[in-house]
Amino acid sequence: MRSRWGFEWRYLRGQTPWDTGITPPEVMEFLAKTPPGKALDLGCGTGTNAITLARHGWDVTGVDFSPKAIHKARQKAAASGLSITFYVADVTNLSMLQGPYDYVLDIGCLFALSDKGRRRYAQEVERLTASKAWYMLYAWLPRPWRGGLWGISVEEVEALLGKAFTRERYVIGEEKGHPSAWYWYRRK
Repeated sequence: MRSRWGFEWRYLRGQTPWDTGITPPEVMEFLAKTPPGKALDLGCGTGTNAITLARHGWDVTGVDFSPKAIHKARQKAAASGLSITFYVADVTNLSMLQGPYDYVLDIGCLFALSDKGRRRYAQEVERLTASKAWYMLYAWLPRPWRGGLWGISVEEVEALLGKAFTRERYVIGEEKGHPSAWYWYRRK
């Protein structure tokens, strides 16, 4: 897992290339086709996607381990006149949350966790989702990174989620020349 303090430092310095301020088209397509309900944004950062969800009528909860990101998310939501619940928390321990959620979104969080963290995360997502709920994931596929591999394979994602969820679709793509994937899962 990447260091929380490394993220805090980057938020403090304004060096957050992942924080584009734009909700991805995959999420926008989903929102256009799906009636609102209760949503959970895991690794929500400064709240861009949580705000988009709330603007589309969703009751949204956002979780991130960075206090600086959550502080900014709360400011952005308030400035937008939106009521969104944000928590500073580890996505592998969401005991403060009660489901069920109809939609869970993760853009770039799961793949950064340790194997143990991934298993706990999957258990929490399973616990918190309603029957027929949607889970959308964006993750890097394995790639060389600082002397090792960074990312999560399609097979690893399926092993984590396949017991409780059915994969409806996935799309392999790339980010800055590196392989990545979008996944759409449905709770059994």
